[in-house]
Amino acid sequence: MSERLKCGDMAPDFFEKDLLGRVIKLHDYRGRWLLLSFYRYASCPLCNLRIHTLSQRYKVWQTQGLDMLAVFQSPAEKMQQYVGKQQAPFPLIPDPEQRLYVLYGVKCNWAGFLKAWVTRLPDIGRSVLGRGFLPGSVEGGIHRIPADFVIDPQGRIAEAYYGHDIGDHLPVERIDHLLQTSL
Repeated sequence: MSERLKCGDMAPDFFEKDLLGRVIKLHDYRGRWLLLSFYRYASCPLCNLRIHTLSQRYKVWQTQGLDMLAVFQSPAEKMQQYVGKQQAPFPLIPDPEQRLYVLYGVKCNWAGFLKAWVTRLPDIGRSVLGRGFLPGSVEGGIHRIPADFVIDPQGRIAEAYYGHDIGDHLPVERIDHLLQTSL
């Protein structure tokens, strides 16, 4: 399946190993809310900033019944070198073959890559200068556009958010709102 998913669709099931070698099965998250996020490569400054932001919200969202999974198009060794240093409290999944990206219809887009250099300059500055997330090697498409999926306890997609540029993710305020109105 490479078409874009939409609200109400069943989330495509998968099983993959996370960065620590644990087997992650999507159906194991049934009964809880799940934020499934797709990122670019492991050293992407904008991706690392987002992981930092989500890590800060993790405990609160856990108490509200939300789990998280983060997928990167990098191999495990590159993830350990970059994003893995943050020791995110949720599973990080390497997907260098980009099977999950295809399954969820997450694409690359050069216009979205270029747009970010105009609209995301403050975020880029904050991630590089403020947090020290320096870019490094690029695995997969540098022009990958992120996506986020909020999956309900029954396994249906409650929110399908395909970004418009390389730093565009589902706003955390929308996740908060969804959790508040759905519990």
